[in-house]
Amino acid sequence: MPELPEVETVRRGLAPFMEGAAFTRVELRRANLRFPFPERFAERLVGRRIEALDRRAKYLMARLDDGATLAMHLGMTGRFTIELAGGAANIPGDFVYQTGRNAIHDHVLFALDNGVSVRFNDARRFGYMTLIDGMLERHPLFEGIGVEPLSNELTPEYLAKRAAGKIAPLKSFLLDQRVIAGLGNIYVSEALFRAGLRPTRPAAVLATKSRAPTAACERLVAAILVVLEEAILAGGSSLRDFAGVNGAPGYFQHTFGVYGRTGEPCLQCGVAIERIVQSGRSSFFCPRCQR
Repeated sequence: MPELPEVETVRRGLAPFMEGAAFTRVELRRANLRFPFPERFAERLVGRRIEALDRRAKYLMARLDDGATLAMHLGMTGRFTIELAGGAANIPGDFVYQTGRNAIHDHVLFALDNGVSVRFNDARRFGYMTLIDGMLERHPLFEGIGVEPLSNELTPEYLAKRAAGKIAPLKSFLLDQRVIAGLGNIYVSEALFRAGLRPTRPAAVLATKSRAPTAACERLVAAILVVLEEAILAGGSSLRDFAGVNGAPGYFQHTFGVYGRTGEPCLQCGVAIERIVQSGRSSFFCPRCQR
């Protein structure tokens, strides 16, 4: 499933074409994706102008001129494709990579007043869209969700207070969306590796008895920021179906330190990378570098 860097890559590709544009036509080619579309979904969007295209956790958020928000989740295989008037596709950027998109899975079409069409293609239909009125923080999808890891809210002090006294493993703690929004399995594994922390250690290792951040907490927050920023610059990671709106796959997977590298030598010490399963998910780590 695309994680925060992949969703942010898609947002940055879509924003120049969608921000400031209005919907002239919305075509739904089925009644549902993962969930049914809201009542009057297409009707409510037509004529509305997109004031901003933001991201919250793993959601794309189109802020509309009537105060509503169009929230979109990519699911496992969802992707957006931009088409200009005249048929040129996979813009921005030159079309270099084959997207592998089968038009039979084009489930939503947004036609905009700037001549751009945006198609949402989702082979497995795990993605979904909804319209939200009022404050996002009160909507069930976003109520209680944690801080954005790329915002000023993610500080060692914040993370230490949330971790104080917690016996949950670090991996599980960091994947809890109520603590940090948008972090997933790949980037948690990579951040823990860079911070030198084993995924099985209790989250309480991040806080002192007075709930102040430990040195480990300082390293971890710095590692999370660096890993996410590097992944966004690389266009995310392409492990299966992810591609940006220009059809290009992400390249961050070529710099993985531990994720998916079971049995391969650690890039720092040469010891073989190990894999364990935590809460049904694979965790990868170096038994020497991560303690």
